Amino acid sequence: MTTDSKTTHGRQVERVLWIVLVLNLVVAASKYFYGLASGSASMQADGIHSVFDSLGNVIGIIGISLAARPADAGHPYGHSKFETYGSLAIGVLLLLAAFEVGSSAIEKLASGTYTAQVTPVSFVVMAGTLVVNLFVTMYERRAGKRLKSEILAADAAHTLSDAFVSIGVIVGLGFVMAGFPMADPIMALLVTVAILASAVGVFRTGFRTLSDHACIPAEEVAAVAEGVLSVRSVHAVRTRGTEAEVYCDLHVLVDPQMTVMAAHDLGDEVEKTIAEAFPQVKEVLVHIEPDTAAERAEG
Repeated sequence: MTTDSKTTHGRQVERVLWIVLVLNLVVAASKYFYGLASGSASMQADGIHSVFDSLGNVIGIIGISLAARPADAGHPYGHSKFETYGSLAIGVLLLLAAFEVGSSAIEKLASGTYTAQVTPVSFVVMAGTLVVNLFVTMYERRAGKRLKSEILAADAAHTLSDAFVSIGVIVGLGFVMAGFPMADPIMALLVTVAILASAVGVFRTGFRTLSDHACIPAEEVAAVAEGVLSVRSVHAVRTRGTEAEVYCDLHVLVDPQMTVMAAHDLGDEVEKTIAEAFPQVKEVLVHIEPDTAAERAEG
């Protein structure tokens, strides 16, 4: 992947985040201010959740801007992990949101103060924002898969949880209208659980990257490399990096009598073949070894 293509990747992810940011702000304002006006704790909680969605978008934009910078002397492997750091920062915001929402709901339950006032407009507001959330989720998820972006994938999962939360709030408002006002703060607690679940998912993805978890199954890389003419065997396949930028190294066994020049050309061919088979691979390092019993034993 060249510097230009890397910059293009960053621009594409950033464009998606800006669009999602605007939509999340509209959704957050609609739910929070109407929840404030109607006294609904669950609607306010859902609005706060959406606000943190927006803050997550801002962090994502900053993170992807840093990640799109080209490699330099201090970062010879590039800056792609800044995208991972950004996704972890979103996870921290989710934990703060869970605390805010959960503490407010517990306070209402403890005091027995149920102030929610349900009107047909309440359902209209929640249904409208739910539609927007579902649209944002599908749009961001597809973009995340296409661009192989950790931030977009994490944010899409977060937005989907927001949609499920909205469904829960609608159900809670229905119970309030039916004469069960306690349902409102109880649904706010369910909102808290959903936010915490989102945070766990974000942290899990980020830690996989930072711990250099294998990005591509070794057997798949080996199968592609062994398809190159004159490659006798492949072992010690390793991959690491982000989903969008993978670094790969492997050992290739060849005829012990092969010349240095021929081995060099073969190594280049293996690198090219792997890069074509796995577009997310940014760099391939091939170790040429003689096909001997000792080398096969190491494999």
